[in-house]
Amino acid sequence: MARTKIVLAGEGGQGVQSIAKILVEAGYEAGKQVLYIPNFGVEQRGGVSIAFCQIADETIGEPRYSKGDIIIMLSDRAIDRCERYVSENSTVVYDTSVCTVKPTCKCKRIIGIDANKIANEKLSARVFNIIILGVLLAATNVLELSDIKNAMEKALGKKFDAKPELRELNYKALEMGMDLVKEKAAL
Repeated sequence: MARTKIVLAGEGGQGVQSIAKILVEAGYEAGKQVLYIPNFGVEQRGGVSIAFCQIADETIGEPRYSKGDIIIMLSDRAIDRCERYVSENSTVVYDTSVCTVKPTCKCKRIIGIDANKIANEKLSARVFNIIILGVLLAATNVLELSDIKNAMEKALGKKFDAKPELRELNYKALEMGMDLVKEKAAL
């Protein structure tokens, strides 16, 4: 059975839960089995926010898991909290423009990206999480780009209709995130 276990972690306000919601909506609409368990404190900003997601071709028998296939760490505190979910078969992604330390866990692969810097310098800080969604999509190949775009339309369609330039900005952010992983794979 093909099942992908994903851990997304960052500071409250970085859009971790929004990424997870779009991801599982895309999986559901693509006919996959999905599971999403949010984990965050009472604070909306300032606390570590973690999203546990699973996307599978068959029924997901266990909602919780101890090790993820891909772990996205978007802050130093997220690195501290999430290294326990890493195995030797995991892929770890961290944001070099936010994190001051590199994850030291033993895993299959560590990918450093500068998503926050790119969002701030080339697009808008508001699409940082969509860049991360593109990174996740390219790193896992668990869904098609069209699945993600359709889920984004469901989640953000009203905002896109009110300001059509937001659609283009978000789609560009998604593609830039995918390109970050493709560039790392080429190295």
